[in-house]
Amino acid sequence: MFEVKDHVAVVTGSTSGIGLALAEGLVRAGAKVVLNGLGDPKAIEKTRAGLESKHGVPVRYHGADMLEPDQIADMVGFAEREFGRLDLLVPNAGIQHVAPVEEFPIAKWNAILAINLTSAFHAIRAAVPIMKRQKRGRIVNIASAHGLRASPFKSAYVAAKHGVVGLTKTVALEVAEHGVTCNAICPGYVKTPLVEGQIADTAKARGISEEEALKNVILAAQPTKKFVEYDELTGLLIYLASDAGASVNGASLAIDGGWTAK
Repeated sequence: MFEVKDHVAVVTGSTSGIGLALAEGLVRAGAKVVLNGLGDPKAIEKTRAGLESKHGVPVRYHGADMLEPDQIADMVGFAEREFGRLDLLVPNAGIQHVAPVEEFPIAKWNAILAINLTSAFHAIRAAVPIMKRQKRGRIVNIASAHGLRASPFKSAYVAAKHGVVGLTKTVALEVAEHGVTCNAICPGYVKTPLVEGQIADTAKARGISEEEALKNVILAAQPTKKFVEYDELTGLLIYLASDAGASVNGASLAIDGGWTAK
């Protein structure tokens, strides 16, 4: 029931942070994965080859730019061309910027909406026909606790992640009778490179030290006062991707130490 062995997955933004951790978790469980993301080509190839060698499962890489719809569609098609099917799509790519709304750079707003929300739409749009033909598929968007709650100085990110939650619900209703599900995982704070950058940005925006930003702003939101662990996210993803998760559809599942319970 909880098997994903030999499933084919595409994980966007998977050369670092949460995306890489999810991709590695899937490979470890026997899934064939297409990585995607930015970074030094040699480092990306080292990561890809290392995952493939360590776990004995095929791993590929596609360098689709999340600002380019045609490249995103080609990435999804690439998975089917390489492996003959597509079982799981994980739109995860995301960026962040922290600033008061009246000072928020327009270019940053546009980029965050494009990468965090619109790229998920383009990937889903390309994946749904494949999954409908197969009569089975899983789409698991990586949203955020900020898709369920707001925080100051994150207008673009909060707007985008709320959009991902709405997109998730709409797609879930459209694919429900085709053996396909669409859900969203909403993590709280995970200690990723992106969050480490947020600590510095939040400190600057609020005029406080980085230690104060971490204790009194970042982790203050999570009643456990702990970061969410990568393996905890991977466990939820594998559940949703497996047969055990077949009746979970249109859900936005918080994994945030109790943040959104408040």
